[in-house]
Amino acid sequence: MTTATNAEPKLASPGAGLPKIELFIARLRFWWMQRRGCREEFTARFERERDAILSLASAQDEERASQRVLIDRLRGLEDSSRYWSVWMTLDHLRIVNHGTAGVIRALINGKPPERVASTATVKPSSEVDASVIQAFETSCSDFLGSFADTPDLHTRARYAHPWFGSFDAAGWQFLGGLHMGLHRRQIECILAGL
Repeated sequence: MTTATNAEPKLASPGAGLPKIELFIARLRFWWMQRRGCREEFTARFERERDAILSLASAQDEERASQRVLIDRLRGLEDSSRYWSVWMTLDHLRIVNHGTAGVIRALINGKPPERVASTATVKPSSEVDASVIQAFETSCSDFLGSFADTPDLHTRARYAHPWFGSFDAAGWQFLGGLHMGLHRRQIECILAGL
């Protein structure tokens, strides 16, 4: 059930993660999908998801795009992320895309980030406005540019994702499109609840 509501719902705290069985299945699926695909497919998926998200977000007026909607939890989505607006979802993607671009650059340079990755630190602002659309586009370009000139993303350096474990720049590049797809589905659910 998806509902637009003004009341703040009781949700799990940010960073609580996924249910254990779902996380186990997600890890297996992540491993399998990454090994079956290639860089060009992963880049194309990211670009398709970017275009779909921009199309959905750009078609909304300010009232609809800023309205928070409580949606049913999608597989792969933390409980704390179920009460967002379209603009909040773009803000989250902006944060993650820039962060992932930084991780990829660091791994390519052989120097993994020292900070620990956390899902709790990439939550959006509820005060975001229409400027997030351009900021989201910029973050997508940053992500794609982070590996554009690097022929091989199978780096020796690795960095740990909080759910999927440690992987190289190729793994982080794969994760980009997968993550965008999850939040495109979230945006579709938000819009269905308006």
